[in-house]
Amino acid sequence: MHLYLIRHGQSHANLPEWDGYNRDESLTDLGLKQAAALEAWLPDHLPAPDALYASTMQRARQTAEHVARAFGSEIIFDDRLRELGNNRFDHTIWPAEEPPNRYAQGYWATERPFAPIVQPGEFSETYMHFRTRVGLFLEEMTDKHKEQRVIAVCHGGVIDAVFDHVFNVGPWRRCEIWTHNTGITHFEHVDLPGREVWRLHGHDRADHLVALEV
Repeated sequence: MHLYLIRHGQSHANLPEWDGYNRDESLTDLGLKQAAALEAWLPDHLPAPDALYASTMQRARQTAEHVARAFGSEIIFDDRLRELGNNRFDHTIWPAEEPPNRYAQGYWATERPFAPIVQPGEFSETYMHFRTRVGLFLEEMTDKHKEQRVIAVCHGGVIDAVFDHVFNVGPWRRCEIWTHNTGITHFEHVDLPGREVWRLHGHDRADHLVALEV
């Protein structure tokens, strides 16, 4: 299986003036331009996917719509691809009337991987809960899409968690995987006895952004 992870375009949650509140933000004007540039670039550079998955959050939905148009694909939305802190510890999404207020103060999720990510902490996932739901998604993909190509439009935190899963990183990560908005990461899952089961072909490819000067 070839797996292409695409981070969403710039959203209002990515701006320097973001207040830290945990909201489902849409793309900015720049984010929409990034997604449009990605749409124009993809058909000539990536093979058409057998399946296109996307996070259910607005910024990923909007980006995935551009990817879908590029290939004429249908989008399969999956809550497991939502950004960290946006699901409860049982992997279900927060009810609309009970959204968490903001990310926990005083530490980042990977600094305390067993502590609640958002406040209030009741029902909040920890970073390890988050890694589990991303890992469950990956395991399903490797079973369901053998010898196929899959695109998943997701978030920077999800891509971090995929690296943690693939490289078998322990709870306390020491290196952040930095991914630009609409950057593309390419993994391959293989079945070769005696060899590693994952190959990393490339991370954060963003040729399509050159003209935007971002």
